[in-house]
Amino acid sequence: MAETTIQETNDRRTRDQIIDVREDLETAEGMIPEALHIPMGDLTARITELDRTRLVIVVCRSGNRSARVADALNAAGYTADTMTGGMTD
Repeated sequence: MAETTIQETNDRRTRDQIIDVREDLETAEGMIPEALHIPMGDLTARITELDRTRLVIVVCRSGNRSARVADALNAAGYTADTMTGGMTD
């Protein structure tokens, strides 16, 4: 899994898919524009909302959940990166 910085994610947000895997209460503080909110626990049920032909950038609060989700997406045939540092940086 590759890592991307906050700035790189911002530069890529209109081209790539961004999914925010934080919980509802966490996203109430704000999200990256164009990001799709899919809490980590809902990913299996909602994975069809993602386009396999586009790179996915996964975001969470600190980077831990996003790394696990990016690994799972890569194993499922997607190309996924994680945003280092998460939304706390």
